[in-house]
Amino acid sequence: MPEGDTVWRTARRLHQALAGRELTSSDLRWPSLAAVDLGGRHVREVVSAGKHVLLRTAAAEGGGPGAGRGLPPEPLTLHSHLRMEGSWHVHRTGEPWATRRSAHGVRAVLTTSEWTAVGHLLGMLDLVPTAQEDRLVGHLGPDLLGPGWNAAEAVRRLTADPAREVGRALLDQRVLAGVGTLYMAESLFLVRTTPWTPVGELADPAALVALLHKLLDTNKDRAEQITTGDLRRDRQHWVHARSGRACLRCRATVRVARLGEPPTDRVAFYCPGCQRGAAPTDDGRPQAPLGHARRVAGRPRYR
Repeated sequence: MPEGDTVWRTARRLHQALAGRELTSSDLRWPSLAAVDLGGRHVREVVSAGKHVLLRTAAAEGGGPGAGRGLPPEPLTLHSHLRMEGSWHVHRTGEPWATRRSAHGVRAVLTTSEWTAVGHLLGMLDLVPTAQEDRLVGHLGPDLLGPGWNAAEAVRRLTADPAREVGRALLDQRVLAGVGTLYMAESLFLVRTTPWTPVGELADPAALVALLHKLLDTNKDRAEQITTGDLRRDRQHWVHARSGRACLRCRATVRVARLGEPPTDRVAFYCPGCQRGAAPTDDGRPQAPLGHARRVAGRPRYR
């Protein structure tokens, strides 16, 4: 699932292409929005909220096309969430869509005279009055990349349940918005704590929150997420997706195990040599790296 920095960059790209321009047409291929026509609406801005994208339009003027088909004339927000496989892409209007992505995966097409934005395999798509955005994102904790970032509130929410596993707490978007499995694993490696450690046993929760903010802020302007400072292939992450490989710091074998309970469990990577705290029972059987094509006999497939 894309993390907060990827979603922030997506929103910025859409903002640069669409903000201040009129939508000449829209095609929302979503059951509840199939009859919606946003043509005639002006895009005010596109922003991210954690892992959510909010495209805000101005009020429709004079009952134009943007107010048709039962839409209220007030400002509206088109909300999308990428979930696991979603993405937004921008190309010049009228030019072929040069991509290998399947046409049947298109969920939204927003067109201006200059640019066209295509939403592919979006996990969520909603249209609400802008004044009611809280219905969709009001539950989120402080946004690590938001203009109103509040580190103290993030620490308060993180430490509210001392018995909770810290990995699960970091993935809870109600605690702080924007963290996924990559930054959860990498930040906990850097503070030498396993994802299964209770929050109450963290040495310095404020330092962990500050580290997460630094990691996402550093990576938001580049396509590749790098947490080690090393740009070389296979050396960009400390533990994430490195199960079965040697730790870049201590040379112990990086492990991966489940975090949480089905059906909401996630995978968590960690180094048993560098990280201290609670960890699942590990029988030491070989693990191929996450996503590796070869399956090692007798081990779960963590993909």
